Amino acid sequence: MTGQIILAPMEGVLDPLMRDILTRVGGIDQCVAEFIRVTNTRLPESVFLRHAPELASGGQTSAGVPVTVQLLGCCPSMLALNAERAAELGAPAIDLNFGCPSKTVNRHRGGAIMLETPDEIYEIVKAVRAAVPAAIPVTAKMRLGYRNKSLALENARAIAEAGAEGLTVHARTKVEGYKPPAHWGWIARIREAVKIPVTANGEVWSREDYWRCRVESGCEDVMIGRGLIAQPNLAIEIKGRQQGNVSTGSNWCVAQEALRHYFEQLETVRPAYVQGRIKQWLHMMKPQHPEAAVLFDQVKRLQDISVLKEVLFAAPAT
Repeated sequence: MTGQIILAPMEGVLDPLMRDILTRVGGIDQCVAEFIRVTNTRLPESVFLRHAPELASGGQTSAGVPVTVQLLGCCPSMLALNAERAAELGAPAIDLNFGCPSKTVNRHRGGAIMLETPDEIYEIVKAVRAAVPAAIPVTAKMRLGYRNKSLALENARAIAEAGAEGLTVHARTKVEGYKPPAHWGWIARIREAVKIPVTANGEVWSREDYWRCRVESGCEDVMIGRGLIAQPNLAIEIKGRQQGNVSTGSNWCVAQEALRHYFEQLETVRPAYVQGRIKQWLHMMKPQHPEAAVLFDQVKRLQDISVLKEVLFAAPAT
């Protein structure tokens, strides 16, 4: 019983460096880049390369994992124009964001707010599908709704009928945010309503969560974001079970190696971000790794990057 594991886009967290590191750890089959905001212009190549520098390397991370370009906006013609540009630059697939819960994004008619208007979603997907070569898949990601779930099936049908080749569903509404639980059973209802592949997303933190999600949603493919950040070896653990291997559990050695690699990469290309990003990742690892909580307490008030490096690289692996 196999299925693909897809690394979710997370604005301000899963940047290109993080994608590179997590796909090197292994087990991830696809990635979706952080969304590119589309307003009223055809964006320059530099914007696409900033969000998805993998476009310069065949649309893949260094580990050979394909990276989908994601667009967010509300204007069908402008989204189509920019999807066409992404395809020209070598994007292996185009994804449309109808799930972002950010108040700022929603206020400017992007992300989850579009779930209030299924007709507009249909027009966006239709326009983008028409603009992109047939060989390049167009997919979409949605939540179960904005305020409630009343339009969930209608939105899913709009996406499918407009020509999308796939749909990822984050099993919560915008109002529910990231508060547990994720309503995986609703994804099963959506699967029954559309004839395109559906990917499940939301509240997968462990191998056990992954399998419960698959059973309740009926989906073969699962998208994971925060769970892979908290436990970088989670995808390997999941693939191990698919192959009949016994779980090794949360592996701090893998997480520690990933943190150190991330530090070295940031120190080289984005030194101003080292402090914030390392502390952010340690904080997000705390629920899965007691060792991360200890290390976070040691570094959270440090301001000297050299001292931070000394502590990070001196901590013994367990």
